[in-house]
Amino acid sequence: MALDDYLHSGALYLPTDPEIMEQQLQFLDRLHRFNQLLPSQLQEKGEMLKQMFAEIGEGCYIETPFRSNFGGRNVHFGKNIYANFNLTLVDDTHIYVGDYTMFGPNVTVATAGHPIHPDLRRKGLQYNAPVRIGCNCWIGAGAVILPGVTIGDNVVIGAGSVVTKDIPSDVVAVGNPCRVLRSVGERDRQYYFKDKKILPELFEKY
Repeated sequence: MALDDYLHSGALYLPTDPEIMEQQLQFLDRLHRFNQLLPSQLQEKGEMLKQMFAEIGEGCYIETPFRSNFGGRNVHFGKNIYANFNLTLVDDTHIYVGDYTMFGPNVTVATAGHPIHPDLRRKGLQYNAPVRIGCNCWIGAGAVILPGVTIGDNVVIGAGSVVTKDIPSDVVAVGNPCRVLRSVGERDRQYYFKDKKILPELFEKY
């Protein structure tokens, strides 16, 4: 079975298969080189991300260190995505992220899981389920997004949340397990933080 058949089928498989590990280590070596680049080496970072990722749009920036099981090989980024320090993408299968989404520090997006049954887990078996994150989302610091989850557009995931189920568009969702707290509404066009009012000219300026 080819590498992609193992990773993307959803079936149980052994991640220590020699064919998988041989290719994975090549991707991890490249990821290591990316993490050694200086913060000022913006052009080199951008060029490497285009080599590392399955897809990546213009205007994306990832702070280092950046962690990824397959070095971004199965990651699909839209445009203008920002990721703060210590983003971990467990990209054993596909991770899709829409335009203008932001990741706070220490966020984990995981596509890999292991069986609950201890006998199967002892054998080292694994399965993968893709994760989809929509456009213009804000994933708060320390959030964890689990395999198979889909998050809609314009969503705010609160810091420290553990997202175990799908989240619809246009909501604020928080907690462990993460649940919808409220919809994004008219008040959010008036106040950006607690009682801090948004000046109308800001929409025109930015």
